[in-house]
Amino acid sequence: RIDVLILDEADRMLDMGFVRDINKIISYMPTKRQNLLFSATFSSEIKRLASGILRNPISVEAAPQNSTADKVSQKVYTVDKGKKTEVVINLIKDGNWSQVLIFTRTKHGANKLTEKLVKAGVSAAAIHGNKSQGARTKALANFKSNSIRVLVATDIAARGIDIPLLPHVINFELPNVPEDCVPRIGRTGRAGAKGEAISLVCSEETEYQKEIEKILKQKLKTEVIEGYEPKDTAGPKRAATQKKKSGNGKKKGVGATHRGAAEGTRKPKRERPSDPSRRSDGAPRKNRRR
Repeated sequence: RIDVLILDEADRMLDMGFVRDINKIISYMPTKRQNLLFSATFSSEIKRLASGILRNPISVEAAPQNSTADKVSQKVYTVDKGKKTEVVINLIKDGNWSQVLIFTRTKHGANKLTEKLVKAGVSAAAIHGNKSQGARTKALANFKSNSIRVLVATDIAARGIDIPLLPHVINFELPNVPEDCVPRIGRTGRAGAKGEAISLVCSEETEYQKEIEKILKQKLKTEVIEGYEPKDTAGPKRAATQKKKSGNGKKKGVGATHRGAAEGTRKPKRERPSDPSRRSDGAPRKNRRR
């Protein structure tokens, strides 16, 4: 007796591996029904899903694929990984922001950041998959009513959050999947309103930034905050150190001498005698009682 079947967040369901569940549910549906499918992105996988479910569908696009609202101001701050929390606290306090949605990559990261914000005197709550439905509903209600200033969320929660006139979104960590940045940024600047999306990028996340820029087809404005510059302790410094050591003639010579001396003083391994009844020095072996 079902007349209408609606699949919302179809791309996210596919990403999470629910295609079998979707097909199983559809197998119980009556043949005659109306289908509606909503998706933030429209990849080839979504097209295949749509063609198998929908009949003579009419396509309605609110915006081009993988694009963000024109009225959203996007900015990237390159910062040191260990100072991201401090940067977030300063941005909120200095700007006197009353409503900020922050995205982290993991549930543990969301909880940890929330605790640090509360300790710094910034009211905050976390929302992610490990929270009960009641806790998530309460946190979202408190955020919408401005009872708390900050809501820290993971990508799972990104798609379902609808907050009218949300002014600020912060990517505390860039998503591993570049397409996930679109729904994150899409939480602000909704229905023609203005919004601001800020991404904090450390040296480990520069490749993620490049992939996101390819998806958005635009170069993001990048700034460096004085005192919070990223400290790159990766490959280049280690390579330079190794090169410096190898160029030191004395150290290299000493190392070679020690190795040569050690190898020269090592006793040669005795060969096993061909006659098992005699020892290596030629003397006969003594019979032992067993």
